[in-house]
Amino acid sequence: MKKVTVFFFFSLFLFSLRGQHANFNSQRNWSLHKKELQIGIGATQFNGDLGGAEGIGRDYSLKDINWPSTGVAFWLGYRQRFHPYFATTTSLCVFNLKGADSLSANANRNARNLHFRSLGVEIQQRIEWIFAANEKFGSTYNLPGNYSKKNRSQQYYVYGGIGLCYFNPRAMDADGNWTSLRKLRTEGQSKAYSPVTLTMPAGIGFRMGLSRMWRVGIELAYVKTFTDYMDDVSTLYADPSDLSPDAQQFANMADPGDATFAPGQQRGDSDQKDAYYHMNVVFTRNLTYKDYGKQRKKLNLKSMGRYKV
Repeated sequence: MKKVTVFFFFSLFLFSLRGQHANFNSQRNWSLHKKELQIGIGATQFNGDLGGAEGIGRDYSLKDINWPSTGVAFWLGYRQRFHPYFATTTSLCVFNLKGADSLSANANRNARNLHFRSLGVEIQQRIEWIFAANEKFGSTYNLPGNYSKKNRSQQYYVYGGIGLCYFNPRAMDADGNWTSLRKLRTEGQSKAYSPVTLTMPAGIGFRMGLSRMWRVGIELAYVKTFTDYMDDVSTLYADPSDLSPDAQQFANMADPGDATFAPGQQRGDSDQKDAYYHMNVVFTRNLTYKDYGKQRKKLNLKSMGRYKV
């Protein structure tokens, strides 16, 4: 993952150098892409108390990724470009997160033997800064369908925003049934934690034109949450006598003879909130192009030739 990430950012840098001297964000071109529908599919990775790679847990680090715990995400968004350099996107993302100590190469986490999976539903509002673009516009492209492969439009951007995420951690019992954990209060909480958390997504992306109507791109995102219970693990092991029979079987799944996981011992790390990663392939459909005839007259594009997507 680290090598893939480095390669991605290096590629963005090289392409951005090429895009800087291009006809950057022509007023007449970007205004023809103001409204867009976005559909995406991708992968997720959880960064919290459960699972992870070998060594000690690394909060907010790609080094703690555990590939067998990769989840799937589906994404739908509406993008409004209101300035040559800026756009805003409202999105809905449905995804799953999972983590299992049994898959970790760390001996202590492996012995703890906790696991979870959760459906996530997140709404986001974000703002993009387009820091480099190659948006050709001019007589070179005045023939319909005359698109040079070397000059397809490109955008490079970073973004940040705010969102709300619903989550519902579950674990599997000895009979293979999955049980919701929140209401069981497996750490002896006085009341169940909220299933909704505020989120702060931040990411970087690249998109390129396929035709007048479609673009395709890739996004890498880190999403910070304000809960430590996406995996139902946060503080200390509770006294079994304070738990219901159902909660007892999920609160401690380690070897009963291991004193490391006795009541009062550390179960999770409450100092750091949970987070997760997205890597999505995003397809973008232009919703503004249907008005191209009116805008062509309004912007007097006859002298400029047809625009390049």
